[in-house]
Amino acid sequence: MRITLCDVGPRDGLQNEPETLAPAVRAELVRRLGAAGLPRIEAVSFVRDDRVPQMAGAEEVVAAIERRDGVELAGLVLNERGWERFRACGLDRLNVGFAATESFNRANANASLEEAVAGTEAIVAAADVPTTVTISVCFGCPFEGQVDGGVVAELAARFAGRAEVVLADTIGVATPSRVRALVERTGASGFHGHNTRNTGYANALAAVAAGATVLDASVGGLGGCPYAPRATGNVATEDLAYLLEGEGIETGVDLDALAGVSEWLEGVLGRRLEGYLYRAGPWPPRTAPGV
Repeated sequence: MRITLCDVGPRDGLQNEPETLAPAVRAELVRRLGAAGLPRIEAVSFVRDDRVPQMAGAEEVVAAIERRDGVELAGLVLNERGWERFRACGLDRLNVGFAATESFNRANANASLEEAVAGTEAIVAAADVPTTVTISVCFGCPFEGQVDGGVVAELAARFAGRAEVVLADTIGVATPSRVRALVERTGASGFHGHNTRNTGYANALAAVAAGATVLDASVGGLGGCPYAPRATGNVATEDLAYLLEGEGIETGVDLDALAGVSEWLEGVLGRRLEGYLYRAGPWPPRTAPGV
């Protein structure tokens, strides 16, 4: 079995950092992730600079990225304006995001749920590249609490057969049984988890058991949403890859190289990252006798 790991660190990871990295540095992060064998990388988001300054200069980032065969570069959009910017950049995959609740859509995209879904449908219909629809706060909303799985299922059904659907545990409140049940119910292709309450890795395995073939993760465990209080910590890509490989699930990722990316990023950000593997190292060590 093989899973597609999508590293969202250059987007979801960096958007919650207090520092704003230069476009050239963000492009270098994408390059390093591609060299480590990540098959898909969410490189940028096309959002307003004044709302998410960490994502400013998306076009400059894309222009500076060294393209690599076998690496699919994605960009996130939330509305028509973002889609127009995406189209001009020549990325490989479009990711359109909206939330499963009214309140979160208004906080994150200044739109109602109905407006957000309608806008997403229009963008998906117009897209001429592979498209992912990510539905955020599927398991819990910071403003409305528990989210009805039936609502999520109805939203996911609107894009079945038209786009890859990813369910997001944006604030890290899901548990494995809920993830498995909702992925099975919706037939979603992917899962985007946060490790806010230390359930992210178990949730990822539950999603795979339910049939998911795409997992989002963030190098070093960076991540969070500026509009989701206390939504810290995506699952760390290198930690998740180690777990999956140990369970006999192929990822195609070079763990040593990926751990090296987190070491480099630790130096760039000047602080210890949330991931564990980049500090402990893969096992068995690549230098061990007979390995």
